[in-house]
Amino acid sequence: MPKLEPYSRKLPYSYALGLFPCMKLMEAHPEAVRRLLLHPDAAEASLSFPLPEGRASGEVSGVEKLRALCRQHGIREEIAEKVLKRESKKDNCFAGLVFEKYVCTLRKSANHAVLCQISDSGNLGTALRSLLGFGLEDVALIRPCVDPYEPHTLRASMGAFYDLRLRVYETFDQYLEEFPGRSIYPFMLDGAKPLDQVARNARAPYTLVFGNEQRGLPATFQQYGQSVLIPQSNKIDSLNLAVAVSIGAYAFTTGGK
Repeated sequence: MPKLEPYSRKLPYSYALGLFPCMKLMEAHPEAVRRLLLHPDAAEASLSFPLPEGRASGEVSGVEKLRALCRQHGIREEIAEKVLKRESKKDNCFAGLVFEKYVCTLRKSANHAVLCQISDSGNLGTALRSLLGFGLEDVALIRPCVDPYEPHTLRASMGAFYDLRLRVYETFDQYLEEFPGRSIYPFMLDGAKPLDQVARNARAPYTLVFGNEQRGLPATFQQYGQSVLIPQSNKIDSLNLAVAVSIGAYAFTTGGK
């Protein structure tokens, strides 16, 4: 097998790190997984998962369940303490998966979220986790943006990445060309209408658009649809991206209630 290189955007593969994210990846995209990496002390890992229905009562070690799943799919297993430590930057990462980067297709009938020019991997991962939690499972990223396959992004999403359909576009206009006729709701500091009012009257399928952490969305986004304002105290200048995404996603998926 070829030597595993330190992660870079140019590689055709990435690393899922940690037992829970690994299980999520195996459940969602087992066909993409190429290698199971284990810490030599993995058998002593304390994390556990409930046994599947039909099995005897009790629990099976998370590592053993992951190993069993990988065996079912013919995935190579190897001890790789140095690789796990290098990629996770931790001494207690017990398991990881090497997987091929894959391309998803967004559903035309689904509601979408678009994240424009996001620069921080932790922000992106946390935002993706919130979007999945509130039922927005189709996500577009607009370049330039942080690498969604960077292991820190994947870890910050706590496995949510693997249950989402995510696609990267060169520009927002390129996204619109593929998905014309949608209701577009850009979230802006000078949004024309407050969030609760817009969310109550949203027309599906819709697209929620969020901007860069430092700059937000440029003024030109006012022309794309109904701009949205999240009301906030004047004691802060803006909300963290992941917080804004969480608030917006919750409001729209619950009808502004």
